[in-house]
This record gives sequence, C-alpha cells and structure tokens, in this order.
Amino acid sequence: MKAYWVVRGHILDIEEYSKYIELAGPIIKKYQGIFLARGGRQVELEGSGYDRTVLIEFKSYEQALLCYQSDDYKQALIHVSKSANRLVAIVEGVE
Repeated sequence: MKAYWVVRGHILDIEEYSKYIELAGPIIKKYQGIFLARGGRQVELEGSGYDRTVLIEFKSYEQALLCYQSDDYKQALIHVSKSANRLVAIVEGVE
C-alpha cells in the first residue's frame, strides 16, 4: 500500500534550506519517492504558519520510513534545523 510524506514548512533561511533541497531530492528518488506537490500555490484554510507544502508518494509505508531514517537523509536534515520550521508526517494511503 502506498504511503506519503506530508511536509509543511516555513522557511527561515532560503540559502541554507536550498542545501537541504539539493541533497534530499536525489535521496528521495533513490527510495523511489515521487514528488506530487513541491511548494507552489496554496491557501491555508484552517490554521496557519506554513508557507510551503510538499507531498511525496512512496510505494509503501516501509519504504517511506526507510528513506526518512536513512543515514543519507539524516545528513540532509542537518541543513533544516536552523533554516526552517517544519511539520513532517508519514501517512499510509488507503486501498
């Protein structure tokens, strides 16, 4: 069953966050993740605080977790801690 990373973010330092983006994209593709939404226009209707939403599809929940927990991805995350406030969820899809 497919799974999704749902990432909501508020970027504080675009230069530093760009380093994360540069590293994370190839890692996500390595784990067969497919970007369904990556920024773009959005409107927050209930709650606020995030100016960017990313949605990534994986072939399975296990694959999504493996990607997030990989050593490669942990290295990319180093660039996030001071450059963005994020809410990240991994959610299993429906059949």
